[in-house]
Amino acid sequence: MIQLPRLYAVADATFGHPVEVAKALFAGGARLVQLRHKSASDRALLEEVESILQLAPVGTHLFVNDRSDIARMSVAAGVHLGQTDLPPALARRVLAPGQLIGRSTHSLTEALEADGEPVDYIAVGPVFATSTKTDAAPVLGLERLREICSRVRKPVVAIGGITLESALDVLRCGAASVAVIADLLRKGDIENRTRVWIRHLES
Repeated sequence: MIQLPRLYAVADATFGHPVEVAKALFAGGARLVQLRHKSASDRALLEEVESILQLAPVGTHLFVNDRSDIARMSVAAGVHLGQTDLPPALARRVLAPGQLIGRSTHSLTEALEADGEPVDYIAVGPVFATSTKTDAAPVLGLERLREICSRVRKPVVAIGGITLESALDVLRCGAASVAVIADLLRKGDIENRTRVWIRHLES
C-alpha cells in the first residue's frame, strides 16, 4: 500500500508550463506530483513527463493524469484515472509491475467500488466548490468525506477547493492526503507556497 505524503500536488497546465510548475513544486518540497495536461498531444505529453522525471529529486513520485500508456512508456510512478478513463483492471495490464493507480470518485458508491478495484489510492471529491473543473461533480462536504473515509480500506486523497485554511479539517475526516491545485498555483511563487503548505500540514 502506498504511503502518501500529506500534500498531493497537481501540476495543472492551465496554470503554466507543466514542466516548470512541477519543477517549482519539487523545489518547494513536494514529494508527489501529478501532471495534468489534458490538451497535450501524445508526443508532447510524453516529452513533458520525461522532462519532469529527469528533474525530479530522488525519492519523489510523478503520476500521469488519465494516460496509462504514457505512464508505462515513461516509467512514471503511476497513473491517475478518472471515471471515464480506462478501467483499473485494464490499466493494470498496460502498466509495468510496481506502477501505481489512483482512481477518482465522487460518491460513496463510487468510492466503495474503487475500494474493490486494483487501485492503490482513492481520490474523493470535490470536497468543496472548485474552480479548476467546469464539469465538476456535486460538492460532497466534510461529513460525506468523513463517511467515505470510514468505509473504505485504501488511502483517500481528498480533492476539490481545498485551501490552506480548510486542509487540516479535511485531514481530520480521515483523508491520508489533500490534492491541491489552485491554492498552490495561483499565488505567484509556487515554490514558496509549496513550502508554506508542507509546513502547515506537518504542524
